[in-house]
Amino acid sequence: MTSLGILYPGHAAEDDYPRIEQLLGSDVRLTVVHTDTAEDAHRVDALLDLGSAPRLAAGVEELRLSGAEAVLWASAGGSFVHGAQGAHEQVRALAMAAGVPASSTSFAFAHAAREIGARRVAIGSACPDDVVALFAEFLKETGTEAVAVRGSAAVTAAEPAGWDYDGVLALARAADHPDADAVLLPDTALHTAAHLTELEKDLAKPVLTASQVTVWEALRLTDRRVNAPRLGSLFTREPVIQA
Repeated sequence: MTSLGILYPGHAAEDDYPRIEQLLGSDVRLTVVHTDTAEDAHRVDALLDLGSAPRLAAGVEELRLSGAEAVLWASAGGSFVHGAQGAHEQVRALAMAAGVPASSTSFAFAHAAREIGARRVAIGSACPDDVVALFAEFLKETGTEAVAVRGSAAVTAAEPAGWDYDGVLALARAADHPDADAVLLPDTALHTAAHLTELEKDLAKPVLTASQVTVWEALRLTDRRVNAPRLGSLFTREPVIQA
């Protein structure tokens, strides 16, 4: 049994994680612990507070006691707004507190894009343009070029949490670009776990989503590789060796 710990901000699309646990069809257990959110808002100041050390520390002990072998901060916005260096310091502090390897959804996207050989990507997010631009900058700092960036008017996580497949697909299609090797949907508030194969079929290219890459990154930290076709190309492809 491989036990993975997920620190999830507030409540929105956390039910993606038990669904992913089922779709993995393996001896993997996902434990989700919720962190406190002072304000549900897609603003830089609110996201900086969301990923602050005191808020994350409150949930780490519970995950440590659960026997988690790796801990993931399941928030892209609560990570990339700190910049690449700040995000590194954030996960370093998590790892020290948990006593196990740690990472975040932001780094999961960077590593997953590299895994499937996606050097250029399109980003579609429910966050406003100024916030999504920070994610594009984060990816650039970590070696991935965003050739298209599409934000949304959603001001809270609660809004995209209610989107159905058509809403998620519309966001992905609006973000897609002919030069993009993959489409990235970085919102952990989006329900995507049930739709990954459909999204990739409709867009005819790999799609990386927040809950998907978060779990993949946690498995990576424990040196586990699970073949799970219903979780998209990321869980079926052999890793690409990049020069």
